[in-house]
Amino acid sequence: MQTTKKQGAAAEKKPLLTNRQKSHLGDFACVLPALALLAVFTYYPICKLFQISLTDWNLLNDTWNFVGLKNWDWLFNGSGAKYLWNSLKVTFIYSMGELLVTIVGGMLFALLFNRMTRSFSFMRAIVFMPKYVAMSSAAVIFLWILNTDYGVLNYLLQFLNIGPVDWLNQKSTALPSVLMLTGWRVIGYGMMIYLSAMQGISKDYYEAAALDGASPVQSFFRITLPLLSPTTLFLLITTFLSSMKVFQSVDILTSGGPSRSTEVFVYLIYRYAMVDFRMDRAATAAVMFFLILLVVTVLTMKISNRTVTYDS
Repeated sequence: MQTTKKQGAAAEKKPLLTNRQKSHLGDFACVLPALALLAVFTYYPICKLFQISLTDWNLLNDTWNFVGLKNWDWLFNGSGAKYLWNSLKVTFIYSMGELLVTIVGGMLFALLFNRMTRSFSFMRAIVFMPKYVAMSSAAVIFLWILNTDYGVLNYLLQFLNIGPVDWLNQKSTALPSVLMLTGWRVIGYGMMIYLSAMQGISKDYYEAAALDGASPVQSFFRITLPLLSPTTLFLLITTFLSSMKVFQSVDILTSGGPSRSTEVFVYLIYRYAMVDFRMDRAATAAVMFFLILLVVTVLTMKISNRTVTYDS
């Protein structure tokens, strides 16, 4: 009788973990290595950056003391404010230029080369090829193309009776010159992304529109453009984030000049760290840059949820 009661009590005792909890625990164990890598290589450096921004670390004497929010006050209210807003303005203009070339130019080229023939495949490869060229190599080539005295571009302008232009040493032309290099490299990438998306749109939509008397222009704005909105969102976010982090082309072509007219935000951080040797100010600007990218990305995703069409 007592044995029967013990067996009944054991049967009524619940297991420590249900099957669902065991499944969740197994899923977490699979994700744990990735979380550990993110913690070590992403979250810890961000926390360390914020800690450095609260010090007065100067690499020249390699000493530092805790100073609280002094660097943040310098960045927004002190002498660093004018350089902060200038670099934000330059970075924004550059990002808008790269977005325009990638999205508008890429879509136009995709519409132009949307033919599955051997000759069009060859032309697409020619347009896309600059994406494979290293930025450092491309920048050195453009240093020669944009040279004032013996550059190819000024040589071609002579045939139009236009005098030589000092492309990289004038405030009005320095940033557009950097965008020339950027556009040459990214327009083919935007073209291929849009072209792959266009190939995935069903032909039935266009046939039905043609039967209803829609023109090619109407089909583009009523069918192609809405169905390309997920692709446009992808290019918008990825291109914006990459354009905000531009550094190598600016460093080689202009070094942030003339008169800081091409000093993008990442180059400003580089100047504080490697020219002024002020790691505290560089860390403050870097944390500020991280927060800007985070806010812009979150806002973009929230807005896109109401405007992007995912029907195919």
